[in-house]
Parts: sequence; C-alpha cells; structure tokens
Amino acid sequence: MLALLAVLVCFQAAGAQTRYSYSRGQSVSPAYEGWWRNEDGSFTLFFGYMNTNWLEEFDVPIGPDNNIEPGGPDQGQPTHFYPRRNPFLFTIRVPADFGNKELVWTLTTHGKTERVYASLKGDYNVDPQVIQLEVGGDGGSQRHELRTNVPPDLKVEGNRQQTVKVGEPLKLVAFASDPDGLPEQKRRAPRGGRGGARAPGAARPDPAIPAAYIPPPGTVPNSLNGFRLSWIVYRGKAAAVTFSPEQLKTWEDTRVYANSPWSPGTIIPEPPPDGQWVAQATFQEPGTYVLRAIASDSALFTYYNVTVSVTR
Repeated sequence: MLALLAVLVCFQAAGAQTRYSYSRGQSVSPAYEGWWRNEDGSFTLFFGYMNTNWLEEFDVPIGPDNNIEPGGPDQGQPTHFYPRRNPFLFTIRVPADFGNKELVWTLTTHGKTERVYASLKGDYNVDPQVIQLEVGGDGGSQRHELRTNVPPDLKVEGNRQQTVKVGEPLKLVAFASDPDGLPEQKRRAPRGGRGGARAPGAARPDPAIPAAYIPPPGTVPNSLNGFRLSWIVYRGKAAAVTFSPEQLKTWEDTRVYANSPWSPGTIIPEPPPDGQWVAQATFQEPGTYVLRAIASDSALFTYYNVTVSVTR
C-alpha cells in the first residue's frame, strides 16, 4: 500500500508540472512590462502581450473587447495579435502627478476576458538594461557594456498617411542604423536558444549587476545578435497583407528554423550597405491598416507606424 501511495503521489506531482503547447484555441493575455520616469517628470508605461497559441492570430478592434481605461478606449494598443510573447510593444505616457492611479487594459479573445493593471509601483520600475534582458538581447548576456546601449535610429520615407488600392503594391522605404554598434553582430543563432545558455563568446554575468536585473534561467528566449528591420501589421487584418520580401518575425518564435531571431538555426540577413530597407506591402481587402517598422539591434528597438487606407 505504501509503495502504491508513493507511485500515486509522484504521478500527481508530475501531472501538476505538465506544460501543454497549443496551436490554437487559447486566449491572449495583456501584459504590463513596467515604467520609467522621463526627464520632464512624466512617466512612460510599457505594454505587451502573450498569445498562448503557436499558430492562431487574432484581430480585436478597439472597443469593448480591446480597451484601455481611463482615457480610452484607444490608447495606441494593437488590434492584431501575433502568436506567443510580444513584449514592450507600445507605450503610454502619463503625467508627473499620475500618483497611485492605474490604467487597465481589457482584452477579450475566445470569450475569455483578461485584464492587466498598470501602476507606478516600485516593483515595476525598469530601465534599458532590464528591457534588454527581458527580450534576451545579445544572447542573454549581462555585459556591463550594454548599459550604454542606445536604440536604433529609424525613419520611413514619405507621409505617415498613405492610400493604395487593393492589389496595388505599396513601396515601403525605411532608413535604419545602429548608432553605437552594440551589441556586436553575430548573425547565426546559437544552439539551444534559451535564456540558460550563452551565445558563443558572450561574457559571463557581470557581478556588478544586481540579481533583480537578471531573469530566471530558461524563462527568457535568447535573441540572436544582428541588426535588423521588419514590417508587421499592427492594426488591421494581417492575413490580407503580403510583404515582399518575406519579413523576419518580430515575435518570440523559438522553434528551429522558424525565421525568427529567437529561433535556433536562424541566420540574420546582412543589413543593406546604405541603410535603406526596401519592401512592398500588398493588400487583398479594403480597410484601414497600420503597418509598423521595427528596427532592432537584438536588445533595444525603435518603432515607426504608417497608416494605410486601402480602397477598391
């Protein structure tokens, strides 16, 4: 009887620790990433999300199922949700006297409503070093040099408001560069791709960095070094938009050869020598879309939005 009881206890413990992987059918959870203080005394709040699915994407218009209050419902959040983890995706600036107030992002997918509460509590205070670690920048390195890393420079040619017809390619020309060359460029993914393994040549953790800055091993995928720029659909039906050439993923797809900087086997393409990134977007359905250019040095990133009105 004691032996049977021991086997039963072990089986239940193993079952409680089982993690399931889903292609579709699960909900999206909004995420509050933290805040920092700006030079003028105001605060910037950072948001992202976690789509538990590996394949299913969602389009959730601004409204009862996708709102941020007070002051909303529209405060710049996405309406298209890619799979898996998409951290530090947008920001909201609040005044210096925000105090103990909260912003609440409510998101409903598959009939399940989830909320995240954004406040200025001390535990949520972040800085660029924390952001780099949370996205697995420089292969998960905690090198002291990265404390001075600055985000990429980015601008897009033309107006932020564009009009195009269904089936007519829209040319997108972005100019992006890495002003400080940090992190150094290693364009092939290391084996493993998880936070517990360092990229070849990466320094060991800097003992001068407080432990609170270092995420638990294995919980954060490593981002492959390599300066890159990708276009995504930030608002609008992504299934109706085709980019040429195919864009490197900006979400944390850790599957092997998944065209993602977080994927083992991925090789980051060399950036254009003149810093000019050219792509085309073709729309199959009319509507209003927001396309977003994301320039990343693997650790920090810069966004640029273009709104496109698509007519017949």
